[in-house]
Amino acid sequence: MIESEHDITVKRINELARKAKAEGLTEEEMDERNALRKKYIDSFKSSLRSQLDNIKFVDEDEKK
Repeated sequence: MIESEHDITVKRINELARKAKAEGLTEEEMDERNALRKKYIDSFKSSLRSQLDNIKFVDEDEKK
């Protein structure tokens, strides 16, 4: 199975979250975590915006 870039990003975020709870993160790891979180959130927002832009409301008069 081929992992998408999204899957790899989420996997790495989770790895860093586990490490942060267990032993803490270095400054570089915190920077990486913050960058990955921003990338994930931006991707989520973009996907949501695309879905919302494709919604079409139809009222009873338009169906006729």
